[in-house]
Amino acid sequence: MQFYESYRVRQFPAVNFFSFFTIQSNLFAAAVLLRGGSSGRAGHGLNTWNMIRGAAVLYMSITGVVYGLLLAGYQEALQTTIPWVDTVLHRLMPLVMVVDWLMDPPRSKDMTFIHCATRWAVYPLAYAGWSLLRGTWASWYPYPFLNPQVVGGYPIVALYCLGIAAGSLAFVGMVAWLGRRCHLEVEGG
Repeated sequence: MQFYESYRVRQFPAVNFFSFFTIQSNLFAAAVLLRGGSSGRAGHGLNTWNMIRGAAVLYMSITGVVYGLLLAGYQEALQTTIPWVDTVLHRLMPLVMVVDWLMDPPRSKDMTFIHCATRWAVYPLAYAGWSLLRGTWASWYPYPFLNPQVVGGYPIVALYCLGIAAGSLAFVGMVAWLGRRCHLEVEGG
């Protein structure tokens, strides 16, 4: 719906639309929810599935918090001009993923901070690097805080990225801890 509206009204390129972390993380989260819902409880004990679900929770948490702290009020610039879509992508889906994680906790005790961080952090880091690289040659950045002309140079962009990375690592710790804690409660330990 948002993609169609963005393209219809502004001829917004599809590659730019799908370059938003919000769009990518929501598509990933939707795929995780669909896969989880279609398989029932089967396969949920696998460590790989737990890591995939945890990644979706982390990425949607990043989406929600970054939106709330840095992007609320930029709906026009971010091409999220349909209010209900904006609400679903930035507010509802992050909550849905956290609730899903808490209601159906992972069946693994191996979700340590290091184990999770070394896997879950790869995508956000690659995303930031790619967005900055692509921004220099496409003259388009998905978010204002990644655009050195908007924020006052690359040192400020680096500070934003470091802040988001630090917050993301804190979320890795919380998601892993909640997963372990809920696992123990479900198992009665």
